[in-house]
Amino acid sequence: MAKVFAFLADGLEEVECLAVVDVLRRSGVETTLVSVTGKREITGSHGIVFLADALFEDVNPDEADVLFLPGGMPGTTNLKAHGGLAAAIEKANQQGRRVAAICAAPSILGAMGLLKGRTATCYPGFEELLVGVSYTSQGVVTDGNITTARGLGYALDLGLELIRLLQGSQHSEQVKEAIQYDRF
Repeated sequence: MAKVFAFLADGLEEVECLAVVDVLRRSGVETTLVSVTGKREITGSHGIVFLADALFEDVNPDEADVLFLPGGMPGTTNLKAHGGLAAAIEKANQQGRRVAAICAAPSILGAMGLLKGRTATCYPGFEELLVGVSYTSQGVVTDGNITTARGLGYALDLGLELIRLLQGSQHSEQVKEAIQYDRF
């Protein structure tokens, strides 16, 4: 069974995170909300409070098929500041495991140099942080093992793309039909 870790920090964009996690879980993908804050309670950028499933210190990021970074501010800044998460992302990329980021979060991958020579997208205004990237305004882009998405309006699309990559197009289409989604 495919396994995804969604990394959380205070100030994240709640819907970007939870919409992706919701469609992944509907598809049967084991998806764990992992806090990098040292506490399970997370407060999003719009004041919504929810609980992570686990703390970063209690999981092994090497076990995940996908490392997912939701955007939002200052959530993106808070994720970027976590050294252990940066090391896990670097290792996953070196191993060819999947990394996904939405909204402002692709800027983390850009700052790490992981997007050089790739096509990627992000929330408008963060393009200059995607060093060496062929920027596109597409909603969701997969280039190699890295998938980026532009923002909240593309959260369902990102979740469906990750299902396609992990379980195939037919499974992605089944979930899309079940949630009555006809855009992606």
